[in-house]
Order: sequence, then C-alpha cells, then structure tokens
Amino acid sequence: MQYMALIYADENAWAGFTDTEREAAYELYRAFSNDAEAAGVLAGGSELGPTRDATTVRVRDDETLVTDGPYAEVKEALGGYYLLECESIDDALDWAARIPGAHHGAVEVRPVHFAPEEEQL
Repeated sequence: MQYMALIYADENAWAGFTDTEREAAYELYRAFSNDAEAAGVLAGGSELGPTRDATTVRVRDDETLVTDGPYAEVKEALGGYYLLECESIDDALDWAARIPGAHHGAVEVRPVHFAPEEEQL
C-alpha cells in the first residue's frame, strides 16, 4: 500500500540556515532517501518550492479565482513529501519517524486512496 508522508516545517527557520547548515540538512534527506530506496519503500518524493511562490486556485459559482500565495497562512508549511510503499501504516509511520523533518517539524502520513475499479488519473 502507498502512503504519502507530508513534511511540514517552519520556512523561516530554513531561510535562516547558513549554507553549511542547509547542506547538512540536505545530506540527512539524501541518506533517508537512499535508505528508503535500498529497502524498496521509496516510490517518489520531492522538495517543494517556498510558499511565497505558491498560487492558489478556487472555483466558486463557475468563476475561477486565482490568488498569489499558499492556501493557508500557517507557521509550519508543507515543504516536501515522500511517497512510501509499505506493508502497513505502522511500517509507514516507522519510516516517517526517520524523515529528518520529523525532528524539528511534523510529518503527516496518509494512505493513498486507490480503488481498483477506478481508472487512475
């Protein structure tokens, strides 16, 4: 089963990192990715751009509303994700606890909905 691990952290903290601190953080993420890939649980993942580059789209009464910025103003923003292929939610949670962002932010884990009778988008 696939699980989405959504990584939330304080963007301001990341922006305040020195180049050395940022490279050390990237190294931790590379190590996690390598471990998850070697274990056969990494199905995908990526870092997201900053919320200042986000654009939000809503459709209300057949009118498309486009707004610069994120969906919601929050302290901890969605910064990236991993798609994990695990046998159980417990396995996915174990892997999520190893994601570096879990140590200073939060990692939300959700099962990916899949109905075999529905065609995938």
